Amino acid sequence: MSGLSDCHNISDLRSLGKKRIPGTIFDYIDGGAEDEVTLRRNRDSFNKYEFVPRVLRDVREIDLSTTVQGVDIDLPLLSAPTGMSRMFHHKGERAVVKATHQHGTAYCLSTVSTCSIEEVRETSPGPLFFQIYAWRDQAIVDDFIERCKKSKYAGLMLAVDVPVLGKRERDLRHGHGTSKLRRNTALAALSKPAWLFNYLTSPAWRMANLVNHLPHGAKTTEVIDDVNNQFDASVTWDDAAKMLKAWGGPFVLKGVQSVEDSIKAVALGASGIILSNHGGRQLDGAPTGFDILPEVVEAVGSKTEIIIDGGIQRGSDVIKAIALGASACLIGKPYLYGLAAGGEKGVYRAYEILKSEMIRVMQLIGCTSIRDLDKSYIKKID
Repeated sequence: MSGLSDCHNISDLRSLGKKRIPGTIFDYIDGGAEDEVTLRRNRDSFNKYEFVPRVLRDVREIDLSTTVQGVDIDLPLLSAPTGMSRMFHHKGERAVVKATHQHGTAYCLSTVSTCSIEEVRETSPGPLFFQIYAWRDQAIVDDFIERCKKSKYAGLMLAVDVPVLGKRERDLRHGHGTSKLRRNTALAALSKPAWLFNYLTSPAWRMANLVNHLPHGAKTTEVIDDVNNQFDASVTWDDAAKMLKAWGGPFVLKGVQSVEDSIKAVALGASGIILSNHGGRQLDGAPTGFDILPEVVEAVGSKTEIIIDGGIQRGSDVIKAIALGASACLIGKPYLYGLAAGGEKGVYRAYEILKSEMIRVMQLIGCTSIRDLDKSYIKKID
């Protein structure tokens, strides 16, 4: 495999990305918590369903467009918030947001991004969301909310599944959060000259949204512990309600993992929920978003928008999720593989692959519009 044109699926992008960045960095994209059981189940969950195709229908034109949180998008797929994107390519979040908006959909910026709220908005005028935490220091949270308002972000996504960080053993072995990571990455980078050149000739990585709140100018190697200490195990539904009121716009809870909490989210007034186990990076043994989707749709599907993430590697995965009642899906790993493989063009290629697969699946099952998809198009395998 020599380049992006030889990548015909997300797995190909993963292989190319693995060749182009140090292993210590690749495992940060690729890994999960503990035994990575949930990481694998995220992927396997989609194989529990098969399609029920209709034939002899005119499927020349396929409409993938939809609306999520009041934002019109060209396909039911959004870029999930992922931290530290400049580790994978020197253009980082700027490359991701450009490619995402070129495909007519929305990007969600992570709190721990390497480009700031303002920098990402300046990069592209398309729809943006911001992923936020209920941190210990309320001044940081208030600052984020005001900056998102000024930069005209479309909504907030509150991550509710991180009272503490999961035990990500690949990262621990590489020394993430310690000086060991720098040494291990330096050794691994010797065989990745392009990545190494860009690292040495580009500005130092930093947690760009935190430069006014943390010491050392928020350089990533010095403030990991400061950031980790901001995660608050005492956060409650009352804290979420206060944040919703302070924001006053579309407000989505990301990381919901039960019917009970889905019902509470609706009662709270959240405009949407994201069924997610954080890409298998938090609780190993957590349910997959796709597995709990049907029961959540039955409980609250008529009252709020439901989005899922985790394990999406094919356009067919997205179509199955929409058929079961999801409004849209988030992707993280697929576009990060593309980012590692080829920067902005790699992210664009990831979306291009998934969009092409979605169109083909829609044609093969005989459905011309995302809006017409329902559970009659899929069947659970016994």
